[in-house]
Amino acid sequence: MNESDERYSTAEEAIFDAFFLLLKEKPPEKITVADVIKKAGVVRSTFYNHYENIPALMTAAEDKTIKDIFSLMESFHPKNDRDMCRSYFLAICNYTKKNPFLAHLLQSPRGDAFFEKAILMFHHYVSEITHTTATGERQRVAFPFYIAGTIGGTIGILHKWIAEAFQTPAEDVADILSQIFMTGILPHLSI
Repeated sequence: MNESDERYSTAEEAIFDAFFLLLKEKPPEKITVADVIKKAGVVRSTFYNHYENIPALMTAAEDKTIKDIFSLMESFHPKNDRDMCRSYFLAICNYTKKNPFLAHLLQSPRGDAFFEKAILMFHHYVSEITHTTATGERQRVAFPFYIAGTIGGTIGILHKWIAEAFQTPAEDVADILSQIFMTGILPHLSI
């Protein structure tokens, strides 16, 4: 990576960090370019070198969030190991808690567009896993539904946790998610 690429990446990170910090103070529709550049410590032209406007920044934040979630998902190799499951779900909880954009999306009408994008990516992910891990025809049919159930259940629990302003400790939420996965989904996956 050359110096110019490094500066570009650093500015982009500063813009994202500023946007996420601002989301803790106000809803995204109230955030302005002036707010972002002030918080990021960059000039207006730097912002516009990266993003056309705040909606473009929001789209990029959605894409980054989906990419981060998929990185977490790809690192999860469920086995009959409660500690591994708990560790994975704790990482998801901590990511949700520290990412106000994701928390906002899980609570807002704008979340519909995000979920549509995420569902397309989930479909690709599930298709890939099903192709490589499902052994019989019945399992190939059922497997995507189990994964969809896991994703839907996880989103539902995270939604409730966000609505209660993260009052329940992340470790407890991770334990609940692990229990649901270990006893309700994993026995049917046979992976």
